[in-house]
Amino acid sequence: MREAAIVLHMASDATELPDDITALKALLIVANKRTRDLDAEVENLKLTIAKLQHDKFGNSSERTSVLMDQLELQLDELVARRAEETASDEITAAAAAAQLPDGTAAEPPKVRNIPARRPLPAHLPRERVIVPAPTTCQCCGSSALRKLGEDVTETLERVPARWKVVQYVREKLTCRACETITQPPAPSHPIARGRAGPVLLAEVLFNKYGAHLPLNRQSQIFAREGVALDVSTMADWVGAAAATLMPLRDAIEKHAHAAERLHVDDTTVPVLAKGQCRAGRLWTHVRDDRPFGGKAAPVAMFYYSPTREGEHAERQLAAYTGICQADAYSGFNGLFVDGRKPGPIIEAACWAHSRRKFFELARLRKMPIAIEAVVRIDALFAIEREINGKTAAERLAARRARSKPLVDDFEQWLRGERKKLSPKGSLAKAIGYTFNHWKAFSHFLDDGRICLSNNAAERSIRGIAVGRRNWTFCGSDAGGHRAAIMFTLIETAKLSDVDPKAWLADVLARIADHPMQRLDELLPWTWKAARNAAATLRAVA
Repeated sequence: MREAAIVLHMASDATELPDDITALKALLIVANKRTRDLDAEVENLKLTIAKLQHDKFGNSSERTSVLMDQLELQLDELVARRAEETASDEITAAAAAAQLPDGTAAEPPKVRNIPARRPLPAHLPRERVIVPAPTTCQCCGSSALRKLGEDVTETLERVPARWKVVQYVREKLTCRACETITQPPAPSHPIARGRAGPVLLAEVLFNKYGAHLPLNRQSQIFAREGVALDVSTMADWVGAAAATLMPLRDAIEKHAHAAERLHVDDTTVPVLAKGQCRAGRLWTHVRDDRPFGGKAAPVAMFYYSPTREGEHAERQLAAYTGICQADAYSGFNGLFVDGRKPGPIIEAACWAHSRRKFFELARLRKMPIAIEAVVRIDALFAIEREINGKTAAERLAARRARSKPLVDDFEQWLRGERKKLSPKGSLAKAIGYTFNHWKAFSHFLDDGRICLSNNAAERSIRGIAVGRRNWTFCGSDAGGHRAAIMFTLIETAKLSDVDPKAWLADVLARIADHPMQRLDELLPWTWKAARNAAATLRAVA
């Protein structure tokens, strides 16, 4: 074939071509294939250029975020300027009215278009400030006044952070009969021999790992409030608190790996090394049974590894059996081998990843086949939104009745379109990615517990991807493992709709004296249930 292609390419006129029809057909086939390959290479180059242009000029997610920030700043400036001008006009009008002679009507002030206000939060405490009422009638001067009613104007106010030193006083007592000296034991502290209270510790931990505020910036903020705390001191607190909270991390891991289905994903995290930073990895294992009607609490388990080698994923899931939803990273392949011990892990692929590849070609190159693929995949997601939260059996029945015909038709259509494309083209590669993992993509049609996408895992690491621009890097691999512990606790609290800072403060105050046999009482979902039950009892009483 190669020789035929060379002959056809070098032929300058018809006399140089063979007379045999079979040979001519072979030459034509080779020529067509070569043309398609060249077209594919050209298309790949165009796509690369389009990606580079989009990265430089297009609306990337980060660039969109920056644009949103700029627009919000402009909006703030316009609103502030309008308020300033209106207030200035009112002051000027009041001053002018004061200079008018008695009986002269002043020009009515301009009416401000004030938007409808939402009521202030009902759970906030109310402080009543009584404005002194007149003691005599302003009209006739009589003192015979009686209360007719009252108007209440509410103003939202914030009390700045208040520092205090708590002194635990332990009185010494002596027995007059036997002269024995007794004294109550010292109260437990969140950190042995530490001087930080649980609320302060919770704030430092949440600011660092939840609000992504590095310790040096926290130290500066505290110093401006009149309390000098060295970065090294707070770093000691963070390390000791992570060790104290380790049992909760282990309990969350046990709960996560008891799931019938896990979402798994990873993201990079810069780690300080000699002279430069290197890329470590933070892995997340998310258990969320709510899409198929499960009642178990959702959790997000995090791990750190210095590299992205597949051995780390295999070690993290060494004891797990069930369904694993992940992207097509080859490092996961060792989890899905036949005869795996202690049991099989079923691979479920993410349709959002497949859609992303087609969407990129549809957006940048306006390819009709890519556009059609996106439309067909979107139809599957539309069905999923309708059955979200139903039982696994109900979801499976709906998928077999509605999704399976769409998937079968999509498969046949893709196979037909792929035959017309060069295998070197970007569109053929996107189709090839889908077919290379077609079994994993199709598993959702046989199991109602499987989700169509791996978005649950991606949502859990989104904050890390945004926050690492603030804290820049982990100081070491030990710092990466410590971050994984704290991200596990904070993200799990968020999934349970619990304020991470309040939960951490209460847990740090209690965990030293709490029985290990009842550790589950401190987990976010049981902690929340106990708080709600106590609040209900207080309301009834």
